[in-house]
Amino acid sequence: MAGGVGSRFWPMSRTEHPKQFIDVLGTGRTLLQQTYDRFIRICRKENIIIVTNESYTDLVREQLPALPVENILCEPARKNTAPCIAYAAYRIAEKNPNAVMVVAPSDHLITKEETFLKAIRSCFRKAGTEDCLVTLGINPTRPDTGYGYIQFRESEQKEKDRRIKKVKTFTEKPDHDMAKFFMESGDFLWNSGIFIWSVKSIIHELERSLPEMATLFGEGKGIYHTGKEPAFIREVYSKCKNVSIDYAVMEKAENVYVRSSIIGWSDLGTWGSLYDHIRKNENGNAVVGKNVMVYDSKNCIVHMPKEKLVVIEGLDGYIVAESDGILLICKKQDEQQIRNIVNDVKVKRGDKFV
Repeated sequence: MAGGVGSRFWPMSRTEHPKQFIDVLGTGRTLLQQTYDRFIRICRKENIIIVTNESYTDLVREQLPALPVENILCEPARKNTAPCIAYAAYRIAEKNPNAVMVVAPSDHLITKEETFLKAIRSCFRKAGTEDCLVTLGINPTRPDTGYGYIQFRESEQKEKDRRIKKVKTFTEKPDHDMAKFFMESGDFLWNSGIFIWSVKSIIHELERSLPEMATLFGEGKGIYHTGKEPAFIREVYSKCKNVSIDYAVMEKAENVYVRSSIIGWSDLGTWGSLYDHIRKNENGNAVVGKNVMVYDSKNCIVHMPKEKLVVIEGLDGYIVAESDGILLICKKQDEQQIRNIVNDVKVKRGDKFV
């Protein structure tokens, strides 16, 4: 999935060039490219599909030149994750109704790739032999209010992989006290947004939980993989609702499992999460930019263009970031407000700044 805007990463992530197409860590590969590199190890390129907004088609083609062009599915509108996943599932089913698929955001960081691939293979085995929906859960390391949480219990059946548990509840982003309780209880995991299932299982659940959407995409049988597909998808997206797969399907389904994982995961959704993955100096400052000078400051993340000379004095726990002439100065503890700030900027200053 590569269609998001990443507004919490503003101003680096902008509508025209969102974070999945940016080398945010300075590795030489964008987040999209790193995700592709990860999955090409367990999946042929012919079986890797990128679903993105049609305005990003050229960016995907530029960054993944080895990917077959027909494997880039273009969404005519942003309708959240349920339509995105439904589109891919029904299209895959047209070619192989027995396929097992993994759904992954294109903008996540995973540092323990061997462990991650082992987890995915284990989930493939379960999803390929049972009618179930599986998600990867991340062992929480802090009471983070920016993630959703999954509560688990022991499965009724004996699992070959003891890390696989039955899902009890899904909880959206909690407040700090609740997040702290979740972490201390020991039976909650972060929701990674990575899913594994057979196309038969997810289509069955779409038919049960989102029958109108299932009908719309189901009418594409015989149209997928033909020249009529783009016009058909445009019509479907004009009619289907804007809803997430978590809310519409996962929270309602009975046959949902989670595999706990320690894979060095971050969704890199905020400046704070990026701060955790950038080398810091003795004062806890994480600095990106060749001409940044910092005095009497600590615990800050500074992200500046290399040609910009920036002098910072007397700050503690701040985000200081500039991109394309837009400067953000914000307390790290208030970073969840950045999305609201972006909305205000759009209303008061126009689309060109977002």
